[in-house]
Amino acid sequence: MKIARFSHNDAITFGILDGTELVVLAGDPMFAGFEPTGERVRLGDVALLAPVIPRSKIVAVGRNYRDHVSELGNEVPKQPLLFFKPNTSVIGPGDAIVRPRQSDDTHFEGELAAVVGRIAKNVTAEDALDYVFGYTIANDVTARDLQKPDGQWARAKGFDTFCPVGPAIETDFDIAQSGVTTRLNGEVVQQAPFTDMIFDLPTVIEYASAAFTLLPGDLILTGTPAGVGAFTAGDTIEIEIPGIGVLRNTARDAAA
Repeated sequence: MKIARFSHNDAITFGILDGTELVVLAGDPMFAGFEPTGERVRLGDVALLAPVIPRSKIVAVGRNYRDHVSELGNEVPKQPLLFFKPNTSVIGPGDAIVRPRQSDDTHFEGELAAVVGRIAKNVTAEDALDYVFGYTIANDVTARDLQKPDGQWARAKGFDTFCPVGPAIETDFDIAQSGVTTRLNGEVVQQAPFTDMIFDLPTVIEYASAAFTLLPGDLILTGTPAGVGAFTAGDTIEIEIPGIGVLRNTARDAAA
C-alpha cells in the first residue's frame, strides 16, 4: 500500500492512497499502526508533504553504480561508501530546491530510498529487509563544485532543500523488478534498473547497522546511476520509480 503524509485543513495527517482519495489514518502508521479514522479526502484537495522526516539521520550510499563511478572518474569502492545528510535537507514533492549562493554547479541524483521501520543494530543481510517499513524516491542534490575542494561531502550534500523525498511510501515493493528514471525538463537523463547497484540494499543495511544503530524513520538512499548533471533556476527535475510514483521539484536561486 502507498502511505502519504499530507496537509489538509491546517493539519498534518497520514493516509493510505486509494485511487483518487486518501483514507485518513489516526496517526503515523510507523508508530501507531494502520488505524483509519473513517474519513476520506480527495487527493486533489490536499498538499502532499515529504512522507517522512527522519528523527535521526539520512544514510546515503555514494558511488553505488559502476557507470556513475566511471562518469565522475572515480574508483569502484570495495565496500559501501556511506555519508550522512541532515534531516533539515528534506523537502516534499512540489517544494522548491534552493540553489545556494555558495554553489554554481548543483546536480540532481535520482535514487531509491528505503525507510527504516524498526530499530536495527548488527542486522544480517539475510534479515535486513525485515527492518524496512517501505520505499520512496529521493533526490540526493549535490553542490558538485563544493564536493571536491571540501574533501568530504557534508556541506556539498547537506544544504537545506537538498533532499527532496516523496511522493509516498510504498510498503509492498520488489526492488529487483524496478528501476529509476530521472527527467530534466521532460528529457530523460538517468535510467537504470536497481539490479545495477554494486551493493544491494540488504548489504548496505548490514554494513551500516554494524557501525551505528538505525532508528525508525531513518532514510537510506541507495545511490544514483550515471547521467547526473547540473540544473539551474527554473529547471524541473522529475524522478520516477514504477510502483512508487513520480517525485517532482523545481529549482530556484537563493534570495540575494
